[in-house]
This record gives sequence, C-alpha cells and structure tokens, in this order.
Amino acid sequence: MRTPFLLMDEDMVVSRYQEFTEVFKEAQVFYSLKANPDGNIISLLNRLGLGFEVSSEGELDLFIERGIPPQRIISSNPVKSPSFIQRAKEYGMDRFAFDSEEELSKLSSLAPRSRVYVRLEVDNTGSEWPLTRKFGTPPERASLLLRRAREKELIPYGITFHVGSQCVNILAFRKAILKAREVLGEFKGQGPFMLNLGGGFPITYRDPVPSISQIAREIKDLIPEGVELAVEPGRALVGEAGIMVASVLGSRIKDGERWLYLDVGVFNGLLESIGGIRYPLFSSKEGERGKWIVAGPSCDSMDTIGEAELPFLEVGDKVHIGSAGAYTISYASHFNGFPPPKVYLRKGPIKGNLDLE
Repeated sequence: MRTPFLLMDEDMVVSRYQEFTEVFKEAQVFYSLKANPDGNIISLLNRLGLGFEVSSEGELDLFIERGIPPQRIISSNPVKSPSFIQRAKEYGMDRFAFDSEEELSKLSSLAPRSRVYVRLEVDNTGSEWPLTRKFGTPPERASLLLRRAREKELIPYGITFHVGSQCVNILAFRKAILKAREVLGEFKGQGPFMLNLGGGFPITYRDPVPSISQIAREIKDLIPEGVELAVEPGRALVGEAGIMVASVLGSRIKDGERWLYLDVGVFNGLLESIGGIRYPLFSSKEGERGKWIVAGPSCDSMDTIGEAELPFLEVGDKVHIGSAGAYTISYASHFNGFPPPKVYLRKGPIKGNLDLE
C-alpha cells in the first residue's frame, strides 16, 4: 500500500461521540467539519445523527450532496462570504454566528429572519492555537449586538465562544461560561436561547491532557438551566482515532545530528507541527533507539516535524504517527508535488493492521 495514508478507527470515533453525549446530556453535538472533512467520516457521523458546523460553500456542498437536512447544520464562522450566506439560506439553514455590525448587516440582507448567535471574546490561555485576537466581542458589546439583531429583523438566538484549539486549561472553559452568563441574563425568557460551548477540547499527543469528562465535571455547575446547550467538537472526535503511516525516504548525520526524512511532512499532512503540536512517532522495528530530527519530503527547510526516539531505520521502513486524525488531511496540500495522504476508515482496533496488508 502506497504511503502516506491515514487510518481512521471507526469505533473510536463512535466512542468519542458517545462520551460527549454522556457527559453533556441534552446537548446538541455539531461536528466541526474543518477537523477532518473525509467523506466516510461525514457518512459515519451522519448515521449517528450528529449535527455539523460549516464555514464555506465547499463544506456545505459536501452535505448537500449527501442530503443532510439543513436543520442539522449551523455556521459558527463569524465572518462569512455573501455567496455562502445566500447559498446556505437557500438550502434552508437558519443559524449563523456573528461578532460585528457588518456581519449583522450581511445576514439581515441575505438571510432575513434567521437565528443568530454572537461570538464572545474569551481567554485562550492554555491553547495551542489561540483564536481570540481574530474573533469575538466583549460581553457588553455582545448584548448590544443581539439587540441590534432584533432591530434588523433577525432572531437573537444565543451565545458562542471558542477557548482556542487544543486547550488544556479547564479554567479557560469556566471563565468563558461566566462571561456568557453576563449576557444570558438579559435574554432569559425571551424565547429559545442557545449556549454553544464551541470546540477546543484537547486530545492526547505526547503529554496527558484533561479528558472530556474532567472538563464537563468542572464546568457543569456554571451552565444555566433552560438554555439549549451545544458543543462543537472537531479534534476531540477524530484526532486520536487516526494513525498516519509513512515511509522512510532517507537518513543522514549532519553537524552531529541524526536526520530522518519521511514521505509525509508539514505541507502534505502535518502542518500543525509548526504550531506546537508534537505527534507521537513510533516504529515496530527492533533495535537500539536514539534521538532523530524528523523531516518531511519537500525542499523547504520549514518542512521539519520535530524530534523522536526511534531505532535506526532504512529506506522503505514504516513510521507510524499517532493522534493524526484531525487537521492533517484538511490542511494538506500538493506542495512540491507530494500528495496528501489517502484516508481509510476501519472498524475495530487498527494498531495490528497498520499496513493494510
């Protein structure tokens, strides 16, 4: 089987979804498609009855092709293209996030009478990929924007936030909910109102992280009664379910350092490695282990994945990259002519069948 490829454990994806439904009872679960847009993943989650979160026409088309009803789709991107808003409204979607007057004007014009929810600016301390500089608005401004929404014949529907991707700081979740409560009080009793906890739920790479259950226990006392609770996991649903299989292209010693080159790297699958994510790398080959600097196949010096303890490997040997189910194929490009990984969805544990042989 030609490498690189990504093996996804179907049972683990189902298990992660069940964990969310168990710890966040009564919550609607919307899968954040950007984490892994593979068609087989979409079909699996559709069979489970999940909702989906989308941001673009390209993403929406994947659901239209499969006949997924618009009532199960929301858009939490605070800044959307006019063409996407129009297409989404035509399809029947009516729930959209915003965080500015400008976005309200677009929604009022292109998706009148839609339900809109405001995105709060919250602390992103403890996340690998902070988002708060780009998106969000403070609570006092959020209340004003929701009132403006009503004036523009939109329906004020809720509040959302994002604590940042791969957030290991439970306090960030608590602080975000407390900010949301500042706004919720004003709109209590004015019709159905959503509190959307967003994403950011972390997964295990090399270091331990808080579990979904731990986070839920720490924040449940802050969630007000009577709200329509929602969560938007992406990484947390699919990340640990994926193992990337790569092949060794070569190795060398340079300035006393041992370098190992693989056929997958930053540009065709492991982009998050340049933002701090350290994937676990392992090999079934026996032998004395040592520290290697692991790099991808392209001619770009940025194409360096990180360091790993591995045995001496020869050209053609396999390296397995754990927790690779999220933000790998969705970020992957054909830079320098190297193809993105193909994706295979398998039932049951995949560690014993990594080579599909």
